[in-house]
Amino acid sequence: MKNYGLALFVSIFLLTACANENTNENEIPEGTINENPSTFKEIGSITIGGEGAAEISAYDEVSKKLFTVNNSGNNKIDVIDLTDPTNPKPIASIDLSVYNGASNSVATYNGKLAVALESTIDKQANGKVVVFNTTDYSLIKEIEVGALPDMVVFSPDGKFIMTANEGEPNADYSIDPDGSVSIIDVSNNYAVTTLNFAGFESQLSALKSKGFRFSKTAKSFAADIEPEYITISADSKTAWVTLQENNGVAKVDLTNKSISSIFGLGYKDFNNAENGIDISDKDGAVVFKPWKVKGMFMPDAIASYTVNGTPYFITANEGDAREYGSYADVKRLAKMTFDATVFPDAATFKADAVMGRLNLISTEGDTDNDGDSDELISFGARSFTIWNGNSGSLVFDSKNDLDKRSNDFGTYDDGRSDDKGSEPESVVVAKMGNKNILFVGLERTDAVMIYDITNPSAPQYLQSIKTGDAPEGLLFIPASKSPTKKSLLAVSSEGDGTVKFFQPDLN
Repeated sequence: MKNYGLALFVSIFLLTACANENTNENEIPEGTINENPSTFKEIGSITIGGEGAAEISAYDEVSKKLFTVNNSGNNKIDVIDLTDPTNPKPIASIDLSVYNGASNSVATYNGKLAVALESTIDKQANGKVVVFNTTDYSLIKEIEVGALPDMVVFSPDGKFIMTANEGEPNADYSIDPDGSVSIIDVSNNYAVTTLNFAGFESQLSALKSKGFRFSKTAKSFAADIEPEYITISADSKTAWVTLQENNGVAKVDLTNKSISSIFGLGYKDFNNAENGIDISDKDGAVVFKPWKVKGMFMPDAIASYTVNGTPYFITANEGDAREYGSYADVKRLAKMTFDATVFPDAATFKADAVMGRLNLISTEGDTDNDGDSDELISFGARSFTIWNGNSGSLVFDSKNDLDKRSNDFGTYDDGRSDDKGSEPESVVVAKMGNKNILFVGLERTDAVMIYDITNPSAPQYLQSIKTGDAPEGLLFIPASKSPTKKSLLAVSSEGDGTVKFFQPDLN
């Protein structure tokens, strides 16, 4: 009996060890349905207004409602019954005018709706986050945050609400509030900690050497920083924040409520075949080829995920000019002056059908400070990029895949070739079975492209889907939380005020 007991113990031990050894973050969670991420199809749609009516949406699992920003007229949040995504119905609106704010973003968690509001009285003044109950829309809390909160998000555990406070200057740059991030501790009566970036001013030279951008018109380092978008790690301990106009990403320690580092994102070289771009809107053709131009990544949206214990963040490299009143840092290439030694053929490439129409960052590229351009620096990278979340190093860039596939899909807008191409605006990462799936929203080609990014260094293209006009917000609703018990992708498009819903087939 003793030998039999020992044998049974050893058998159980070995089975348990093997089970533990084979358990990892890429395994299919129990109860997950087997969906094909390359088969998303539109199943429903709703139009809530005109331009600016459907910028960002958030889904509440508790009430099965979708909350969508609507700034096409009065400032409000439209509430949509999503019990049946094939027939979404508007059921209510939350009036925001009483809070003296215009909504830029919404987020939900367990029956709570958080709305980021910029001040409609003074755009440079501090904004606020207003939290509502998703069942009866009653006010739970009103919290002051930094100037111009452009994005709001709950941490995955629901303990924190974060905002990216862009802090844009006024028209004549006489008032330029600090860019900041606010961390709201939900469990501590919504106590708020707002962090600026003044502590990194001493690192400016090192940051600039890595492609971080600092404006010559800035009143201070902290004022020049303009946070845009936030992603938070699955364990709710780390956040990454895009600093779009600065061409950087900040890393935030949520445990200590501190900004731990800033990553300069560098430049993308368009002067090789795999990065080649269609550069002119006046050449009568769509041709992707190398040009002696660099792009600043300047990401808008950001997402994150972890593979084998390593965190990664993914950026949608839209690019964005600073245009405030009479100030603008964008200029056509044909109107700029170039170093004759570096660009002896300037007279030729200034033609509209060549490079002349390309929009450049007018304040960048004069490397020797003699008043002419030694490099051509454009807005955005026309791609999505995967970065190491610890070091900020580049792991993978999609090169010119988004533009080329948009052209193959029949939605590429040649009229944007001189600007930022297909203009990647948004990114969302989702777990489907044992795969990590990336959705990329393309503002100027009215499409979402889907990739398998389970291997961060070798993403695989899966599918393109047609959206409404100018998709701004992507929202993935996993099957476990979906009203249909199948995964849903909701795409909010600010150009035509529509929200479309897509669902995949089963394998």
